[in-house]
Amino acid sequence: MKYLLLMYSGPVGRADDLTREVALLEVAESGEWLDGGPIADAGLTRTVRVRDGVAASSPGPFRTGPAQLAGYWVVDCEDVERAVELAARLPEAATAAVEVRPLMGPSGMEM
Repeated sequence: MKYLLLMYSGPVGRADDLTREVALLEVAESGEWLDGGPIADAGLTRTVRVRDGVAASSPGPFRTGPAQLAGYWVVDCEDVERAVELAARLPEAATAAVEVRPLMGPSGMEM
């Protein structure tokens, strides 16, 4: 099953890159890591909404607050418990949070 690990950074900035690299090497060796990377600063974000057929773009993230989305990993694990175990290895889990979400295929019926 594929999972999206969403890494959030706290108000002090990004978490330890070295710790993340060690975790990445371990997950890559196991064959579970598929893709991922950092996300640019929230100040560079544009949020798009369509209301009554009219698209509007505004500066900034959809969600504001002290923790901002900072990166993501896509992993292919046996089960959610393993995905949670991988998320716990990321430095963001100790400084802010890592969200674990199952990924569904186009039909949405894989779960």
